[in-house]
Amino acid sequence: MKLVLYGGGAGEDNHELDAAAIKLAGKAYPQMTYIPSASFGGEIDFKDFVGNFASFEMTKFIYFPVDMPFDKTLADEAFKSDIIHLGGGNTYYFLYYLRKHKLISRLRNFVKEGGVLTGLSAGAILMTPVIETAGFPSFDCDKNEENITNLRGLNLVKFEFFPHYRSSHRYDKELIRYSKRCNVPLFACSDGAGLVVEGDCFKSIGKTVLFSKGQKIPFSF
Repeated sequence: MKLVLYGGGAGEDNHELDAAAIKLAGKAYPQMTYIPSASFGGEIDFKDFVGNFASFEMTKFIYFPVDMPFDKTLADEAFKSDIIHLGGGNTYYFLYYLRKHKLISRLRNFVKEGGVLTGLSAGAILMTPVIETAGFPSFDCDKNEENITNLRGLNLVKFEFFPHYRSSHRYDKELIRYSKRCNVPLFACSDGAGLVVEGDCFKSIGKTVLFSKGQKIPFSF
């Protein structure tokens, strides 16, 4: 299993995480598929994404929006990539369309077969057992306009993930409260920070905090 979970940010903020993703692929110039959380604004995000990897001299990219009709040829080509990246945005909306087009199992199989799956914010949350962290804090959360009640994610890791973390009383209060009823560790990453998972091992890059059983613990590993 090869995963990179980005806490947020753009450009140089994520250079080290981008480099880690390429290293996991085991190729100097891997092919990458970008799946936006929504087609609206997705092309702009894709352009920025491609620009982020310009310093790595990568040239093989596929744009694959899933909230609009697509043909089997595009989907098959997208899943032949060495790296698939799940973009940021509304986690509920993203999950709704991944399920609608039966792509959850394809993503799991992609990882099982050795592909590198990366995700930023919503894309990272989707890799975890459930997407509950998309629903808080109340002052900065995704809106569940799709009325999703089944919050199960890809379930690729045994922890939950909170992106765009800021060290403040308002954030910590809700994260501590949630960690008391969460059965797995909860990792919170600031923009520019993230987690790199390879097999049973993982490491943090940048500012990462662990919340577990009501405790806040600085994390570096």
